[in-house]
Amino acid sequence: QVQVAESGGGLVQAGESLRLTCTVSGLKAEHYSMAWFRQVPGKEREGVSYVAWTNDEHYCVESMKARFTVSRDPIEKIMYLQIHSLVSEDTAMYYCAAALPRPGYIGVYCSVSDYAYWGRGTQVTVSS
Repeated sequence: QVQVAESGGGLVQAGESLRLTCTVSGLKAEHYSMAWFRQVPGKEREGVSYVAWTNDEHYCVESMKARFTVSRDPIEKIMYLQIHSLVSEDTAMYYCAAALPRPGYIGVYCSVSDYAYWGRGTQVTVSS
C-alpha cells in the first residue's frame, strides 16, 4: 500500500521561512514524480512545484521560484519544500503527491489529475 505523508506545517510569522517534508513508502516503482500542491478553503487545489522522475525540478507558477525551493532525495524517497519570506497568502493546506510517468507524455505534471497518490496535507498558517 502506497503511503504519502507530509510534515513541517504550522503557525509562523510573516517573513519567516518554513520547510515542509514529504515521504513516500510502499511505491515499488523506481521512477516517479513527486509534487507539492496547496489549497485554501473554497478554491481549487493548485500545483506549486514538482520533482520529475528524472530528478528535474519544476515550478508550476513562475513567480513561485522567487520564494519556493523544491528538492528531493531520491534514495531516501523524501521531498522538501522550502518557503522563504512567508506571506499571509501562503496560508493553505499543503499536499504532497506522487505519480508514475505517463508513457509518451512529455508535458508538465502540475494538475491534480496527474497524481494517483496523495497525502493528507499539512497546514501552513502565516500570521501578519
